Amino acid sequence: MLWVAIIALIGTVVAFGVAARRVLFLYRLATSGQPAPERLEYAKANIGAEIKAQLVEVFGQRKLLKWTPSGVAHFFVMWAFFILLTVYIEAYGAIIQGAITGHADFHIPIIGTWPVLGFLQDFIAVACLLGLIVFAAIRVKNSPKRLGRQSRFAGSHLGGAWLVLFMIFNIIWTLFLARGAAINTGNFPYASGAFASEAVAKILPKSELLEQIGLLLHIGFMLVFLIIVVNSKHLHIFTAPLNVLFARRPDGLGPAQPMRSNGKVLDFEEADPETDVFGRGKIQDITWKGFLDFYSCTECGRCQSQCPAWNTGKPLSPKMLILEQRDHAFKVAPYLLAGEKERERLPQDVLTLVEKPLVGEDGVIHPDVLWSCTNCGACVEQCPVDIEHIDHILDMRRYQVMIESAFPSEAGVMLKNLENKGNPWGMSEMKRAEWLEELDFEVPVVEDKMPEDVEYLFWVGCAGALEDRAKKTTKAVAELLHIAGVKFAVLGPMEACTGDPARRLGMEFLFAMLAQQNIETLNEAGVKKIVATCPHCFNTLAREYPQFGGHYEVIHHTQLLAKLVEEGRLTPITPIEQKITYHDPCFLGRHNKVYTQPRDIMSKVPGVKAQEMHRCKDRGFCCGAGGARMWMEERIGKRINTERVDEALTTDPDTVSTACPFCLVMLGDAINEKKNAGQAKESLEVVDVATLLIKSVKG
Repeated sequence: MLWVAIIALIGTVVAFGVAARRVLFLYRLATSGQPAPERLEYAKANIGAEIKAQLVEVFGQRKLLKWTPSGVAHFFVMWAFFILLTVYIEAYGAIIQGAITGHADFHIPIIGTWPVLGFLQDFIAVACLLGLIVFAAIRVKNSPKRLGRQSRFAGSHLGGAWLVLFMIFNIIWTLFLARGAAINTGNFPYASGAFASEAVAKILPKSELLEQIGLLLHIGFMLVFLIIVVNSKHLHIFTAPLNVLFARRPDGLGPAQPMRSNGKVLDFEEADPETDVFGRGKIQDITWKGFLDFYSCTECGRCQSQCPAWNTGKPLSPKMLILEQRDHAFKVAPYLLAGEKERERLPQDVLTLVEKPLVGEDGVIHPDVLWSCTNCGACVEQCPVDIEHIDHILDMRRYQVMIESAFPSEAGVMLKNLENKGNPWGMSEMKRAEWLEELDFEVPVVEDKMPEDVEYLFWVGCAGALEDRAKKTTKAVAELLHIAGVKFAVLGPMEACTGDPARRLGMEFLFAMLAQQNIETLNEAGVKKIVATCPHCFNTLAREYPQFGGHYEVIHHTQLLAKLVEEGRLTPITPIEQKITYHDPCFLGRHNKVYTQPRDIMSKVPGVKAQEMHRCKDRGFCCGAGGARMWMEERIGKRINTERVDEALTTDPDTVSTACPFCLVMLGDAINEKKNAGQAKESLEVVDVATLLIKSVKG
């Protein structure tokens, strides 16, 4: 056994040395990026949530288990890595003990002879083998050669994936070879329980040489697999838990992150274009968390399969957005890791790549990719390793908008309107109060301080005050609050856009200006509680304004109305005999996890027959308006709102309901197109949940 021990130990030292060299390279590359102290601070401050995330996301595989059978297969393969560590302890122990004493009957102290451990080892190995079969079948079924861009594996490094499956298969069959041979030689530590190993032993001859070969092969394949892992996408085995640890909860959605330079929130009044980082213009501008996203990508394509842009023929694939940056980072790594003198001696091809723009016609990322994003969050929601694609996109947009002034021209009109008029349409601020004249009761308009008897400030929003279709929702909510006896007031002309379109476009400076203006208005008025009808306003007020010192209790109108119905302060009476399908607004649903309240409201309206679309709730499909796309032309592929309405029409609805003014407009436009083409019934309309409720309450 001495020669076996020598080969195993030398191979182990060499393999771990090669792997350690690669890990050091990856660490140096990641830390060459921008600092991200807020990630460390968040993890420390939310240690309870982070521990839960590790248990649920990493060990429990919550996100992957949504995708059965692939999720179940991955669950068993992942747990095989943990449980079969005990088999490697036994393998190394047998080799070393055999070399020293001549007897290879090693067992782990205390638990090493328990039949339950032997059973568990065999069970997980068999389950892993079945998982490999499932993975292979899924990859064949979803091959890009068969499905083209509809395959979630389109663009992935397929050769490496097949190699890893082959290596895991080799680890499993050599495990059974070594264990079966050990049973025949009397060196196996378990008297019972290892059912699969016992079955293999029956077909193997009694041979100590066969046992030694089995042990060497088992260890050897593991060592080769280790080297492959740290040089491939399967690096996520080690980096995914770290990425989950440093991700923002919940699921990296909700608020956009403030602009940071050198680890600190950028102060625009003191910013220096020469030394400060404005978004991401080159790969050096990315933070170490961004590199961790690169390392953790499994190339599974779940983000791609859920992306509304990709599904409507646009060039944006969230997966490829990450992979293209990662591949570029690896190509320019010699430059990033070299000193000033060393950089002068680098090959010309590396120096040329360094000068390649991150975004551009000839850049790493094409502009059409960048501007196709709706910020819907489907990619982040589905990613099993918590990659935050939206953060990457926003950082690149910020550089393009604020430094390069390179963005769709029509969005420039929206920015000018925000700056000059405080709303995206450029209408007069006095028009914000015109809808009040259509009510048959008085609503206080705040001019200085909130009236003492007023509980909520009703944040109407730009669309809710200025867009005709959205005004219906605004008036319905106002009437419902009035009927329920809820005291509320509005800002009227004092209200300005929250700045969401500017921030999501990448114009952080304008967003900061609007945010500070609104926060000053709200604080001076003494506002504590806000109700908003627009999920974008809701998200910005509740989760982004705290970044600027604006702390308020913010609620969406569906949450408040559901509460009022539950308390009996609003009573739906008149039946609405309709089949209704509900569309989840992205910034209400995925970004803020509000799924039940709009549905609860509809369930309380007599006569309503709710019918879900096949993509709903956390897998809901975007209307196409988010990410400032509301103010950009959609020239590539199929219109996203048309795709969503096509899905709605499969339920044969009488009405499409939603809870967002942007969705109301986008879906309404698509429905009108369908009506004009004779593809939808003339009576079909899209309405807010509040409009349905007021019809039933008032009769």
